[in-house]
Amino acid sequence: MMRMRWRWWLAGTLGMWASAMVAAETSFKLVWPTPNPAWSEGKPPSAWLQHAGSGDPASGGFGGVRSGGTRFHEGIDIRPVARDRRGEPLDEVFAAMAGVVRHVSTSPGASSYGRYVVLEHPERRPAVYTLYAHLARVAPGIRSGVTVAAGQALGTMGHSSGGYMIPAARAHLHFEIGVAATRDFQAWYDARRFGSRNDHGMWNGMNLLGIDPVAFYNDWRAGRVREVSDFFARQETAVRLRLATFRIPDFVNRYPALLAKPMPFGPVGGWEVRFNWTGLPFSWTPLSVAEVAGLPAGQPQLIEVNAAIERRERSKSLAVARRGGWAVGKDLELVLQQLFGLK
Repeated sequence: MMRMRWRWWLAGTLGMWASAMVAAETSFKLVWPTPNPAWSEGKPPSAWLQHAGSGDPASGGFGGVRSGGTRFHEGIDIRPVARDRRGEPLDEVFAAMAGVVRHVSTSPGASSYGRYVVLEHPERRPAVYTLYAHLARVAPGIRSGVTVAAGQALGTMGHSSGGYMIPAARAHLHFEIGVAATRDFQAWYDARRFGSRNDHGMWNGMNLLGIDPVAFYNDWRAGRVREVSDFFARQETAVRLRLATFRIPDFVNRYPALLAKPMPFGPVGGWEVRFNWTGLPFSWTPLSVAEVAGLPAGQPQLIEVNAAIERRERSKSLAVARRGGWAVGKDLELVLQQLFGLK
């Protein structure tokens, strides 16, 4: 009887260990980035989004939520739950996932983000970034290269900003999840001749491509996202294109989880890339030289356009109707410049 009980105990222990190992391999810890409990309690976004001045909480959401749907917002704005006597927010801001600090900007006037922190999450596939902006202060010890745990305090919510003013009454955390278009952002920035210095390296907002954080969190809670790549795989194709080029973008090297098939042993002749409606390239298929035969080198060819999406989403222009066909829109053109170095 004792031997049988020991076997039951051993089997149960091994079973629990195996289940824990499976869970560790197929899921990850995700933390809401502020103390606001509304999302965790299943309340609607109107219970925790901070409006952008219109009074409509939806204007603090992701996507074409401002200026009648024509202005794009890359993240979400989460309002505070605690304030001091002066009306300043007291909420701490937390790391959404375990990661590494890649950028800290403590000068509020150097960016429209104000004070902000960027984390990269190398344990995830793909290794997405998260961004925490408009901070009142950055927590001690948070500096580039430091490893942080999920839920670790990064700073205090605020309303810092550069180039415009956010009143204390609308203080919030601007929160993003996404990928960076290119490691060589500075070359693209210099070629555009903006006339101002880039103080943020590749973590400049113009180089960042966000996903919808609320959709991501909701899918994770529902069990549809066991790894970040699951969310990317669920993206709807707005544009699919082919490009003949021998170039392998550093984007592919940094985010190999987005490859639709393995890289070939031989040379790459080009790429087939799927973009969602925001211009995020979520699926990459390497093409052989034979598969791009006849395509003009370095000139993107649109082979699929979801016309309904293009009509619906007015804050982004990926494709424009022209002479009975489709041409690359201004927002897609910008992303292609960064990804492939196109002029």
